[in-house]
Amino acid sequence: MTALVGCTALVLAVTGTAPAQAAHRAATERQVLPAGDGWAAYGAGTTGGAAADRAHVYTVTTWEQFKAALADDGGAPRIIRVKGVIDADGPGCDTFAAPGYDFGAYLAKYAPENWGRTTTLDGEPDDSPEGLRRASAAGQDAYIKADVPADTTIVGVGRNAGFNGASLQIKGVDNVIVRNLRFESPLDCFPQWDPTDTADGNWNSEYDSAVIYGSTHVWMDHNTFTDGDHPDSTLPHYFGRIYEQHDGELDVVKGADYVTASWNVFEDHDKTILVGNSDSAATAAVDRGHLKVTFHHNLFRNLVERAPRVRFGQVDSYNNHFVAGDGYSYSYGIGMESQLVAEHNAFTLPDGVTAGPILKKWKDAPVTAADNYVNGRLTDLIAVHNAEVPGETLRSGAGWTPVLRTRVDPARAVPGLVGHRAGAGRIG
Repeated sequence: MTALVGCTALVLAVTGTAPAQAAHRAATERQVLPAGDGWAAYGAGTTGGAAADRAHVYTVTTWEQFKAALADDGGAPRIIRVKGVIDADGPGCDTFAAPGYDFGAYLAKYAPENWGRTTTLDGEPDDSPEGLRRASAAGQDAYIKADVPADTTIVGVGRNAGFNGASLQIKGVDNVIVRNLRFESPLDCFPQWDPTDTADGNWNSEYDSAVIYGSTHVWMDHNTFTDGDHPDSTLPHYFGRIYEQHDGELDVVKGADYVTASWNVFEDHDKTILVGNSDSAATAAVDRGHLKVTFHHNLFRNLVERAPRVRFGQVDSYNNHFVAGDGYSYSYGIGMESQLVAEHNAFTLPDGVTAGPILKKWKDAPVTAADNYVNGRLTDLIAVHNAEVPGETLRSGAGWTPVLRTRVDPARAVPGLVGHRAGAGRIG
């Protein structure tokens, strides 16, 4: 424990106030993924830090303590108990700004009337406004990202635990559990302007709340992902485009495999979940045969798109509830060589929104979509899509049958079950 000497606020034991509460907490933090519960149960399954000894059970209340617990005693299984809400976004954007960076100068130089709309900013030198933006972004990147090691369980204590502005990086490791946490999306302080992204240009941001990158056996359970106090509606506009400061809520990319996301809430966000992040040949060489992900009993509420958008992966999505709100675009994105099975789900759409856009065809790939209910009525999502969306004909039959499911609830019961039990603070 030498790496944590002097970190007096870090508690290296499980403590409690009442025996029953302590017993329940201990059971939760050492719980492993049940056998057969989605793709993360494949092979050896997912146990996280369940085997941690007492010296590797940490209680943290600050971002510095959390990062220290992640870094301590590499290789040992660990349980990290998050108590309360931890601010991971630092003392403010100004503190990340590189010397000489000035947003006004950035806007003046790259305004479309000055820079045009045909040249990207990627080749700009280090002393340019774009170069200084890159340096500023690097400072924020180093602060808000946290690398999660193998054989780790991260669990919120009680009903009010989580992170504001954190980006968990689950990269190149095996066997991770993340449960009972509320994630308020990171706010990118230094988005990049790309005048060539669409005819009108776009502001592009970084930082997902959680990234599963080349990792295996990951269980994300009973978490809440939200934009919280900073929804897109509060963001300004520059060059006629929203100054987008959010990226995704959860991405599964770069050959990641055997992931189960269960009983989570994904809400109030635009580009929510990617499974596979590119159509490129280089990405395909990494992702083909991987990206096996299960989504079940999640609530997708007031989202615009990507719930999820899928490339390459065998994705099983069942018993989820999708509640559309303002700005709704689509739920499932059918992408390059995807093999999506979407069954036994419920969709609640407002007046004026039809079922056709629930599926969005990005590339030709077969999809299985059976026993789905829209506003309480059994609906053939593929047939409705093909009838309502000209030029985007979808083919039926993903070519595989999921077997890693512990329980399939009737689709009509899903809104009530998920509404009462999904999200942070609702374990047990």
